[in-house]
Amino acid sequence: MSALAARPGPATMPAGRPTEFAFSADDHRRIADFVYGEAGILMPPGKAQLVYGRLAPRVRACRLTSFADYIAHIDRDAEERQRAIDALTTNHTSFFREAHHFDHFLEHAWPALDGRLADRGRVRIWSAACSSGEEPYTLLMAMCGTQRGVGQRLARSDFRLLATDLSTEILAAAAAGRYAPDTAKTVPEPLRRTWMRDVDHQVEVDPLLRELCAFRKLNLLEDWPMRGTFDAIFCRNVMIYFDEPTKERLQTRLADRLAPGGFLYIGHSERLSPSVAPRFTCVGRTTFQKVAA
Repeated sequence: MSALAARPGPATMPAGRPTEFAFSADDHRRIADFVYGEAGILMPPGKAQLVYGRLAPRVRACRLTSFADYIAHIDRDAEERQRAIDALTTNHTSFFREAHHFDHFLEHAWPALDGRLADRGRVRIWSAACSSGEEPYTLLMAMCGTQRGVGQRLARSDFRLLATDLSTEILAAAAAGRYAPDTAKTVPEPLRRTWMRDVDHQVEVDPLLRELCAFRKLNLLEDWPMRGTFDAIFCRNVMIYFDEPTKERLQTRLADRLAPGGFLYIGHSERLSPSVAPRFTCVGRTTFQKVAA
């Protein structure tokens, strides 16, 4: 995929800060073009320090002496190119983050979907840009409450929760479902007792919830293998890294993949593009329902 945005201007590192590897303004520009082309993420000149800090360990691991050499290396090494994307993508999330979305889903979406499953119907939910898994696991805990029987019933029904991300490394962590104890503090205690256990100084999500979630690698800017529609899509706090044309294209595709009447949840600082907004009705804070066809 070719870069779609204008090339950033000169990169600047903090004055006087020593660096282990040579890192020029042109190096930053080439990396910015690379990450924009691969993931649609903007890395303007002001992000030069972040780029250096995240990729320097990879330069070191590859036993190279400059960023120019590393850029040449990722041009020919697909595995290292993926490691570079993993290092550059931001994966900040938490359990029950922006809890109003889960409250809305439980009150306005889940009762009808649960009834459909009871009638042997089909339910599909997508957690796009799921990062380390807190979002899909939160949704499952909210749906099941403290009743393990609900989770067991979901496992026997035509229910699928797809969780995708660009980073293979973060997806592996999500599928493992193990977190630092501090990370789990935002889980309400009754849910924590039901769905988590302490293992080797970490907190592990119950296997039943892990089995209900299908973690898959997906670049939101490339072709999607899914052909059906979803009843709800959570795509939160990822579009803040995109420029307006990229946001508009992604939102259009999300709308196409959402069933009429389905719900789209986006991040607290994100907005629908003017060309996409007429396809939805705003039904809450950054919560939108697709207009029925």
